Amino acid sequence: MRLIYMAMIFLVSCGGNKQQEAVQALTPEEILEADIKTLTTAFKEKRISIPELTTFYLDRIQEIDANGPELHAVLTVNPDAMEIAQQLQQEFEAGNIRGPLHGIPVLIKDNIDTHDKMPTTAGSRALAESYPLQDSYIVKKLRDAGAVIIGKTNLSEWANFRGRKSSSGWSGLGGQTKNPYVLTANPCGSSSGSGVAVSANLCVVAIGTETNGSIVCPSTANGIVGIKPTVGLWSRQGIIPISFTQDTPGPMARNLTDAVTFLALLAGEDPADPKTSLSKGQVSEDYTQFLKADGLKGKRIGVDHSVDSINDQVDSLMKEALAIMEAQGATLVDVGNIMAEGTGDASFTIMLYEYKDGLNKYFASLGPKAPVKSLEELIAFNKKDSIEMSFYGQEFLEMALGKGGMDDKEYLEALQKAMEGAGKLGIDKVMDELQLDAIVAPTGSPAWTTDHQNGDKYSMGTSSPAAISGYPSITIPMGFVGELPVGISFFGRAWSEPKLIEAAFNYEQASKKRKAPKFIP
Repeated sequence: MRLIYMAMIFLVSCGGNKQQEAVQALTPEEILEADIKTLTTAFKEKRISIPELTTFYLDRIQEIDANGPELHAVLTVNPDAMEIAQQLQQEFEAGNIRGPLHGIPVLIKDNIDTHDKMPTTAGSRALAESYPLQDSYIVKKLRDAGAVIIGKTNLSEWANFRGRKSSSGWSGLGGQTKNPYVLTANPCGSSSGSGVAVSANLCVVAIGTETNGSIVCPSTANGIVGIKPTVGLWSRQGIIPISFTQDTPGPMARNLTDAVTFLALLAGEDPADPKTSLSKGQVSEDYTQFLKADGLKGKRIGVDHSVDSINDQVDSLMKEALAIMEAQGATLVDVGNIMAEGTGDASFTIMLYEYKDGLNKYFASLGPKAPVKSLEELIAFNKKDSIEMSFYGQEFLEMALGKGGMDDKEYLEALQKAMEGAGKLGIDKVMDELQLDAIVAPTGSPAWTTDHQNGDKYSMGTSSPAAISGYPSITIPMGFVGELPVGISFFGRAWSEPKLIEAAFNYEQASKKRKAPKFIP
C-alpha cells in the first residue's frame, strides 16, 4: 500500500509543561469494518487524516476489486478524490467541520449524476462518455455534507430493467460483479456494486437505488444493511430512472447506525422532484435518535409467512430471529396476504410506461451532446454493439418503447390498482387491522451461482409490498446459509422510518450477525 502507517507526534499541555506523546495511527485491520463514529474520532485524535483514509480505500479498490479477487464492484474511480480529501482535511484542521460525514469516503451507484470527471453510465456502453450537466440533488447534498465521493459502482445494467435472463451485477461496461463471500455466487442487483463495495470494505458507505429489490436484495446477498426510504424522502433528480412511482435512492452500510446517519442529511424538498413535496412535515431532523437499544419493547410485529417452506435453512434463521425479537419484548402477530391480487402485474405496466417517459426526459437533460437522445436510439445502439447483447436481450426496453403516453387509460388504471393493492388495501390494511408497528420477513434467498446463459435464479424475495407502495424497508443481516449471508426485512407504512429504525436497531444489536467476507473462490 502507498499509505504508510506510522505514529504521529503532537504536543500536549500538562500542568504548564509541554511534553511529547505518541499517537498510535490506525492500522489497516482497525480501518476494516470501522464505522463513521470510529473514523471521525480518529480524525480528531490525529490517528489518521482524511487523505490517508481516502488513500486506504483507493488502494484497496486497486488491490482486490481491480486485481486479486477482481470483484468488479467499482466502475470508475474519482480522479479528484485526493484533491477533495486534502481540501476537507484543511477545513477540518481549521475547525470547519461540515457534519458527521466530513471526510467519509463514499461510493455511489453509476446511475446517479455527477458533474465532474466521472461519466454517469447505468453500466451501458451507450453512455460510456456521458457527462451530465449538473450534480444530482443527493450528490450535491453529499458534497455539502463533506463526504468524499471516491468513485462509482458497477450495477445490473439499466438497473436490471433491460431484458429477460439478465445476470444481476453484469453490465456492458463493468462486466460481472462478484459476491465477496463466494466469488462464483451472484451479488444480486441492481445495486450490486454498491452492496459488494460496502461488504468488501472498499468504502465506508455506498448509495444504491431501488425500484423493486435493488437495495434490499444486494444488501441481503452481501451481508450488509440497506435502507429503501419512503419514496419522496430523497430526491430522484439526476438519477437515471425506471419508475417515477417506485424509484428511490438509499444508503447501504455495514451497520444500521451508519446507514441512518445519511437519512436526514440527504433528505429535502426538491422542486425538480414533485414526490419530495410529500415529505413536508414527515422528515426527522436526525434519524439517529431512533437508534434505541430497546426499540422492540412493546411493539407489535407482523410476521409475513409468504415465503415459508421455500428454503428450510432460511426458515430456521427466521425462527431464530423471531425468538430474539420476542425476547426483546416484541409481540409477534401472523399476517396473511399483504398485497391485493394483480398488484404485481399492474406495477410492471406502470414501470414500462414510466420507463419510456423517464428515459427520454433523462436523455434530454444531457443537452445537445447527449450520446443517446431517445429510447429508440438506445435500442438501436444495443443491436449494433459487439458486447451489449452477448448474454441477454432488451425486451423491456422494446416493450417500453411500444407504450403510449402518461395519459393512457391502461397506465392510469394500472397506477390506481398498484397503489391501492400494495398500500391502502395492502400494507395499510394489514397494519390497521392487526394494529402493527412493523412487518418482518426474510429479505430473500441465499445468493445463487452466477449463470450468464440462463440468468438469475431468484427463489424467494419479499421486497414487492414496500417497493410498489413506495413505503420504507430496512434489511439487516440475519445469519448465514453455509458461507452465504441472508437478511431480514422490516417494513411498514409511509414515513414510518422512525419505528422501523427502532425495531431494526434493537434486533441488529441483539443478534450481531454481520461477518466480513472471506473471498472464497
